[in-house]
Amino acid sequence: MILDAHGHVGTWPDFLIPDPTAEGLVATMDRIGVTAMGISHLLAVGADAERGNRLALEIAGRFPGRFGVWQVYNPHHRTPLTRDGVWGVKLHPDVHLCRLDDPRYDPVWELGLPVLAHGQTDSPWSDPDQFATVAARHPGVPLLLGHTGLWPSGFERAAHTVADHPNVYLDVCGSKMTGRWIARLAALAGAERVLFGSDACFLDLRTGYGRVALAPLSDADRALIQGANLARILALPTP
Repeated sequence: MILDAHGHVGTWPDFLIPDPTAEGLVATMDRIGVTAMGISHLLAVGADAERGNRLALEIAGRFPGRFGVWQVYNPHHRTPLTRDGVWGVKLHPDVHLCRLDDPRYDPVWELGLPVLAHGQTDSPWSDPDQFATVAARHPGVPLLLGHTGLWPSGFERAAHTVADHPNVYLDVCGSKMTGRWIARLAALAGAERVLFGSDACFLDLRTGYGRVALAPLSDADRALIQGANLARILALPTP
């Protein structure tokens, strides 16, 4: 079972996305064997979280079992949240200009579902240090550190920063990630703390999965990273 922790549908105003559709994602998922992908709608990340979340849920309903929904929470609009039919919550502190450890995110932590948050090393909004702070405050909430901090200069620091917080996981999506870095992160943090993500449809799903498929990992570690870890976090049935 291959589970992609970090995906999107929709368009973004300043980023070329050749195919923003769910149909395009499913076709590629079928081609390379991805079982399911967690998506947030880019409309929800941007201008309208409520409408974008509804669109993501509609897409998941059209493709049963293929998409899990990360409902987006906008801390300025206090977006309504649900426990039904979703994988968890998506946060983007750098878009919303609200620090990850800001009290305005408290409704998200109180919900208790897994949270996927954009992470960016040296950002005032989403540096890995803030993930460690939040994880210590809410140890029962699984927290996915999106992009492992985004920049290669910060990958190792991200792994060390969250080492003492077992509820934080490293999501490896991003154009700067490599197969060798994935293996190194597994060695630094433990393969059970690393998750496959592609950032499709921003980035090519085939490239994102290829990094994991061809990384210098043991078969057991690869199985954890490409799906078993996320299945455990989400309490999904496994084959």
